[in-house]
Amino acid sequence: MSASLIAAAVLAGLALRAYTWVALFVALLLPLCLTAAALLLIQRTWLALWVGMLVLLPAGAVTAGCLYEAGLSWGGIDVRNAGHVMAAEAVLGALLLVLPLWMAQQHARALYVAQLSQAALASDLKALQAQIEPHFLYNTLANTRYLVRHQPERAVEMLDHLIAYLRSALPDLRSPMSTLGRECELAAHYLELMMIRYGDRLDVRIDCAIDASDFALPPLMLMPLVENAVQHGVEPHLGPVTVSISVRRQRDCMRVAVRDNGAGVGDAVLGSGVGLRNVRQRLQALYGGAASLHLSVDADGWTAAELTLPVPA
Repeated sequence: MSASLIAAAVLAGLALRAYTWVALFVALLLPLCLTAAALLLIQRTWLALWVGMLVLLPAGAVTAGCLYEAGLSWGGIDVRNAGHVMAAEAVLGALLLVLPLWMAQQHARALYVAQLSQAALASDLKALQAQIEPHFLYNTLANTRYLVRHQPERAVEMLDHLIAYLRSALPDLRSPMSTLGRECELAAHYLELMMIRYGDRLDVRIDCAIDASDFALPPLMLMPLVENAVQHGVEPHLGPVTVSISVRRQRDCMRVAVRDNGAGVGDAVLGSGVGLRNVRQRLQALYGGAASLHLSVDADGWTAAELTLPVPA
């Protein structure tokens, strides 16, 4: 279609005897087309493209001037502004070839950096999984061993919850996506195990809205928040602690809040742990600025970790 339009424009110019216009049109267009075709043939590396551009653009400008002179001479017209045509060809080449090539290189570089970031985050996630699973299993099995000797019925209950936890956790940990419902179920099994471990010191409240349970999100987004609440809120606190999980949809976003009224953060830097840092990095890589993780201490003294996720339109 483009070739047909170009041919029609040239024929119309010839029919109207606008020879100067036809010569200028062909002189500007033909070298650009030849330069673009040559660049397509050498698109092996960015260096080759830029070297080809440095060679072909000046050659195209000279060719444009020569074509313009030849076209007007063929029509019996004196040529006085061939230098202007060469300059115009150079400007057109910069706008139509150099600028798009630079933008394409920047886009390719940004894509490459994003791919490296995704690969690094995937590696961090595997490392996080490798860190969480043995540590958690070791503590749970150690507690089970103690309960077998002193409270066999509680030991059986702990093993049942451990089996349920692993049945929920293992498939999601190896898959790219999970759901809020499965993440809440996984957190519930984990907290049930912690309730056996801490006894009356730990109370758990989980409230996951029905319309939020099927919301898709990457695995291990909720668990680091829950483990953080247990580690920093329950373990150091001598009295009873309540850990609550609330999942609500608000307009165009999903809000997941994990709160506890335990020991609080004390002198620690809020949200400086490896698990929370990994969550933040994955949120940035997957959602950009549309998602966030905010940690705070509420006016009532509760420590809160709120995860905000965008809901697709």
